Amino acid sequence: MNIKIENLENIRESAREFVSQMGDSNVYAFYGKMGAGKTTFIKAVCEELGVSDVITSPTFAIVNEYRSDTSGELIYHFDFYRIKKLEEVYDMGYEDYFYSGALCFIEWPELIEELLPEDAVRVTIAEGHDGSRTISFS
Repeated sequence: MNIKIENLENIRESAREFVSQMGDSNVYAFYGKMGAGKTTFIKAVCEELGVSDVITSPTFAIVNEYRSDTSGELIYHFDFYRIKKLEEVYDMGYEDYFYSGALCFIEWPELIEELLPEDAVRVTIAEGHDGSRTISFS
């Protein structure tokens, strides 16, 4: 499936469409270049899921935890950009997160590819020449 984001003004509509297509998976791995909009899109998705907390990039914390105000659902948002060795991910107890049943949104999953669950949904964000973004996943 492809979702087109023409501009930031319609990102919530795109996030709503993404949420409606998420299915039963819990782990979503977001691929895209630096500045492609991974954090911005994940923020919009979390807002569509009912999170009212301030949603920020977990670049320094590695993981942020949110809870949906509407469903009570737990959501983990990871950013593995600063990971240097897989041991760091083992030490943080990644399995407790990935296999908890909670939603997990992962930025920079290519750095921990071998640790992703088999059923993780791979989501690619590509930037168009006109500044639009295309979200691809299946």
